Amino acid sequence: MALGLAGCSAPIGNARLSSVTPSGDGVLRIGVILDNTGSSAFLNESELAAARLAVKQINDAGGYKGHPVELLPASAAGEGSSAGQGASAAAFTADTAAQAKALLSAHADVVVGPTDSSHAPAAIDVLSPARIPLISPANTASGLSSYKNGGFYFRTSAADAAQGSVLAKLAHDAGAKRISVLHEAGDYGTRVSGAVMDAARSLGMNAVSNAEFTPGKAAPAAAGIKSGTPDAVVVVARDGAQGALAELMNAGLSGKSLILSDGAIRQYGTALGAGGLNGARGVLPGVFPSAEFQADLIGIDPQLKDTTYAAETYDAVTLASLAAAAAGDDAGGSIAAWLTTVSGGTRPASGDAATKERTSCASYKDCLELLKGAGLPDYDGESGTIGFDANGDVTSSNYMVFTYGADNTARVSGKETASRTP
Repeated sequence: MALGLAGCSAPIGNARLSSVTPSGDGVLRIGVILDNTGSSAFLNESELAAARLAVKQINDAGGYKGHPVELLPASAAGEGSSAGQGASAAAFTADTAAQAKALLSAHADVVVGPTDSSHAPAAIDVLSPARIPLISPANTASGLSSYKNGGFYFRTSAADAAQGSVLAKLAHDAGAKRISVLHEAGDYGTRVSGAVMDAARSLGMNAVSNAEFTPGKAAPAAAGIKSGTPDAVVVVARDGAQGALAELMNAGLSGKSLILSDGAIRQYGTALGAGGLNGARGVLPGVFPSAEFQADLIGIDPQLKDTTYAAETYDAVTLASLAAAAAGDDAGGSIAAWLTTVSGGTRPASGDAATKERTSCASYKDCLELLKGAGLPDYDGESGTIGFDANGDVTSSNYMVFTYGADNTARVSGKETASRTP
């Protein structure tokens, strides 16, 4: 997915590192933007349940300044409908920009969403000029790190390119000395494959080749990779993944020599030759929710079947509330200025946020107790360590590792974390 990198009339500077004059009205309102078209719409129920759970637990802990935190629009809070049912998403029928404008009219102080990276610019272009932070739980397009937003854009999911170091590490840990990459044409393939090559070199491996293909036309690239005799081949693809894997197998590259990016992971079964992926590995971003977190989500939505991005959504809502509590102000500018600090990430140049020692905490209630005792929280949430940097990106990225069996089915086999300094 390509992204234009020039936002419309976004404020100048970086609100994440700025000093702000309090201007809130004493009521913290958190808006939610959902995707109602495209392949990400199925995640709405998971994200709604997580947002509602976070607000419930925040309010159970005393809310913001003793007042309940409000979730907008009303259908997101479950008013007049039961959790997880179609009615709970009925208000989210407009396009992304229209949803953002409606939340501004409802006086949202901070907004969580959208899911699809291609929808983010429309929300940023509405919210940033109004100095309202947007925290996406699921945007992964690397280009969003530099999209003009004045410091009002954050995401609790890792950018696509972050997985490059993990993919290279999987090859290195298995003893590979020579590594090649087969990547699909486009921004995703270019950025992730480049990150893999850089990480492989830093690990002392010989980065043999980085070959590009277009879906349905991977045979020449696969043959070229075979001629380089790599020990491991990383496949970075989405739409063309199955065809690329088939061509690699035709070229004699299969099984444990293959490593798959998140876009290429799926249950192939009989769609590929028997045993073709036996021993192959791959990654998906995120962590499996704990049994307790799953139970809490089901308590909100008994019909919930999928928890993808639930942890990231829960953490986005919790961090927004903690930032407001730390600032003592619910205005968007104050929230943006404190999000990096309470997440354990980049500190501003001056003030308490720059100098006070931070203490790790894992819930709004525990973090709020630190603030009441004049401490400074470092929130580590359901999605793991976060640590926003000056671009609003997480500096610790968690991945689930999958290994394929002889039936070409992937099963969880471990986890990896890619961390960098905020």
